[in-house]
Amino acid sequence: MEALTSTSLDQVPDALRQQGWALLRPAVLLDWLHSDAATADALHASWNDLPPDQHLRDGGHYRFRRHSCFTLDTADGTLTQVPHRAHWQPVTYNALHGGFERWFEPVAPDVCAHPLWQGLLAQIGQLLAQAKPVDRWYIEAHQFRVDTTGGIGRPTPEGAHRDGVDFVAVLMLERHAIKGGETRVFEADGPRGVRFTLTEPWSTMLIDDERVIHESTPIQPLADHGWRDTLVLTFRQGGFQGP
Repeated sequence: MEALTSTSLDQVPDALRQQGWALLRPAVLLDWLHSDAATADALHASWNDLPPDQHLRDGGHYRFRRHSCFTLDTADGTLTQVPHRAHWQPVTYNALHGGFERWFEPVAPDVCAHPLWQGLLAQIGQLLAQAKPVDRWYIEAHQFRVDTTGGIGRPTPEGAHRDGVDFVAVLMLERHAIKGGETRVFEADGPRGVRFTLTEPWSTMLIDDERVIHESTPIQPLADHGWRDTLVLTFRQGGFQGP
C-alpha cells in the first residue's frame, strides 16, 4: 500500500489519470467553493433527518439515506435536478443490492437549493471534466448516515466494488464516537493501492471508478451510539444507470 498524500486542485486531473484517485483537504475544498465551516455545518445538519434504508439485504438497520439525481452541462455549468427516480446498479457492480430498483426518499428541497450543495455538484463536475472531457454529467447524490445500531455499521455492505460510473466523490462529513471506517482504494487490475481513514470534516476523495475498486471497513461504537456521515456523488456520462 502506498502512502496517502493530499492533492492540490490543479493536480487533480493528472492525479486521476495517473493513479485513479485524488484527495482534497477540507480547507482547499471550502476555499474553492467560497464557503466556510459555519456554512458547511449548516448544510450538514440535514443529515439528522435521513430516513432508514429499507433495502439492506444483510438484515441490518444501520444505514439511513436520501438520494436525488441531477445533470450538469459542462459547457455552461448549468446544474438541473431531474424528476425523482430509483437508484439502480447491475449485479456485476453490486452483487448484494444490484439488479433491482431501489427507491429512496429524495434530498430535501432546501438542501438541493443550498449554495454549497449547488457548488459542490457543479464545481466537482467541472473539475472531473478536466480529467475526462464530457458534454454532460449524470449525477446521483446520496446522503448517508451509517450508525452502530446492533454494535456494528457497514458503510459498504457489498464489499470492495465499483459503481458502474465514471467518477465517484466521497465527502467525509462527520465521525461521531466510532472506530473503524477505513477507506481502501486499489487498482482494479493491479497491485497498487492506498488505505487511510478520513477524519477531517469535508475531506474529499475523488475516484476514477473505471480504474479502481473501493470500500470502507465496518464501524464500531466507542460509546453508546456512534455514526459516520458521508456525501457520495457519482458522475456518469451517457445517462443514468437503469434496468
